[in-house]
Amino acid sequence: MKILVGTLAGVMIFGLLTITGLLVTRLGTPTPLPALPDTITLPDNARAEAITFARNWLIVITDQNTALLYDRATQTLSHTLTLP
Repeated sequence: MKILVGTLAGVMIFGLLTITGLLVTRLGTPTPLPALPDTITLPDNARAEAITFARNWLIVITDQNTALLYDRATQTLSHTLTLP
């Protein structure tokens, strides 16, 4: 029984160290953000603050509080929404 408890404790410590090591290595490296396609042109003086890739739309939120909806297939501007 003593050997069984010691083995179980050793396996649990090894598992905990493995999980901690994986979390540190995986969460420590930032994932690259998707880039705005080159064919998308923003209005003058607008800077993209957020980009969302939906199934049929590419949505760009600008620093001017506007949401620009681009058609994903043609990558042309479809709608412009003013945000509050």
